[in-house]
Amino acid sequence: MAAVTACRLFCFGLGYSARVLAERLRAQGWAIAGTARAPDAVAALRAAGIESFLFDRDRPLDDAQVALAGATHVLSSVPPDAHGDSVLDHHGRDISAVDGLQWVGYLSTTGVYGDRDGGWVDEDSALAPTGDRGRRRVDAESAWQELAAVHIFRLAGIYGPGRNAIASVRAGTAKRIDKSGQVFSRIHVADIAAVLEASMTHPNPGRIYNVCDDDPAPPAEVIAYACDLLGQPSPPLVPFAEAALSEMGRSFYRDNKRVHNNRIKDELNIHLTYTDYRVGLRALLAAEGGR
Repeated sequence: MAAVTACRLFCFGLGYSARVLAERLRAQGWAIAGTARAPDAVAALRAAGIESFLFDRDRPLDDAQVALAGATHVLSSVPPDAHGDSVLDHHGRDISAVDGLQWVGYLSTTGVYGDRDGGWVDEDSALAPTGDRGRRRVDAESAWQELAAVHIFRLAGIYGPGRNAIASVRAGTAKRIDKSGQVFSRIHVADIAAVLEASMTHPNPGRIYNVCDDDPAPPAEVIAYACDLLGQPSPPLVPFAEAALSEMGRSFYRDNKRVHNNRIKDELNIHLTYTDYRVGLRALLAAEGGR
C-alpha cells in the first residue's frame, strides 16, 4: 500500500492494537501522537519517539487544541466505563473542531452482538449484548456515530506477540475449559492494523466492520494446538461449571457466536495474513526462532 504523506494520526489510547498500527504508519512517514493513562507509559512512548499525552477519565488533555492540531486521522481505542465514553465526554467537541480531519475510527467489540448459541452474525445483525460491558459498547458506538462520520471496527478476540495461547501455556496459566459447542472468533493484531490502514486509504464514513479471522474455534482447541507446537502435554479439560474463572473470564463464555468477516474483504480488499489461529500461532513461534 502506498505511503500517504503529510498525515498525522492521533490515538486516544496507544495500547496494544493502536501501537501496532502506529508503528506501521510511522514506518511510512506518518506523524504519530496519542495518549496513555500513566506518566511512565507516556515517558516510554516519548522515549520511543512518539508524541504522547496523559489522558484518563479523571485527567483530560491539558490542552486538547494543541494536542490535536494537525491531526488528519483520529482513532479511539479507549473502552467506555460506567459513566460513558471518556474521550467523547471530555473531547468530543475538540475532535469535531479539528480542521482538515479526514478519518475517524473507533475500536469496538463483537461483544455487541451478544449470544447467538453458536450462530453467525454480520454487521447488519441486531445488537443484543448480554452484559454491562457489551451494553456500554453499544451506547459508545451510538455516541460516536452522533459525533462524526466515524468508522466503527468490531474486533474479535485479539492475539499477537506476547498475548497469545503459546504465551499462556509457557506461563502455566492456560486452561482448557469444556463448554459444549462454545466457539470464539479471533484476530491477529497485525491484521487489525491492516484493516485500519485500508479504511484510512479508502474512507467510507459511517461504515461498520467486523474484524476477525476465518475460523471461529473452541478455545480448548486453541490451547491444545499451542501445546502441540511446544511439544507439551495439554492441560486436562475442565467442565465450565467447575472452572475457577474470574467473573470477567466467565462473562466471555456467556456469548457463543461465529462472526462473518466478508465486508472487510469485499469493501477493503483485505487478504488476511493470519487466516486462522493455526497460521497465527505457527508464525508467532517461528518469529521466536521456534523455541
